[in-house]
Amino acid sequence: MKVVAFNCSPRENGNTSHMIGGVLKALESHDVETELVQVGGRDVHGCRACGACFKNRNMKCIQGDDIVNLCVEKMVSADGIVIGSPTYFSDVTSEAKALIDRCGYVTRANGMALRRKAGAAVSAARRAGSIHSMDSINHFFTINEMFVVGSTYWNISLSRAEGDYEKDDEGVKTMKDLGENMAWLLSRIGGAQ
Repeated sequence: MKVVAFNCSPRENGNTSHMIGGVLKALESHDVETELVQVGGRDVHGCRACGACFKNRNMKCIQGDDIVNLCVEKMVSADGIVIGSPTYFSDVTSEAKALIDRCGYVTRANGMALRRKAGAAVSAARRAGSIHSMDSINHFFTINEMFVVGSTYWNISLSRAEGDYEKDDEGVKTMKDLGENMAWLLSRIGGAQ
């Protein structure tokens, strides 16, 4: 079993990354292979709605000069996907939105390639808005016929300044429980597509 996580925060070692790390640590304790991909802070282009992915059906976005095609490959080869984004004006970062839109179109154009995988959203927020960020990511999972994994609370942390996540005891426990729940679900679905 393998889970690939995408950190869509431009802060490579910020709160969102640490939240994802908590999920991955719990997964690794169940012998689930994990990988973290840094998406935030990179030049990631938005979808152009050109339709080339539906015309070509080659599991690639025609925009091949950024990280998205690599992300598509990693999503398709994984059993589970974690997408993390800080909350920017009550939604995901622009990098997260570009990732969702372009990976969504490419994988849907190629036989619903993410169908029946496990997906988990995580979001850091100073105070509010993170539920909408999570909804944006979860909509990507559900429209791709994936199983959405939850935790003992919303998959969020009230974290703004560096190191705030580690001070959020409930957030830390939520990420650990999220990893535990994802490991349980993966063991049940067995990676079967």
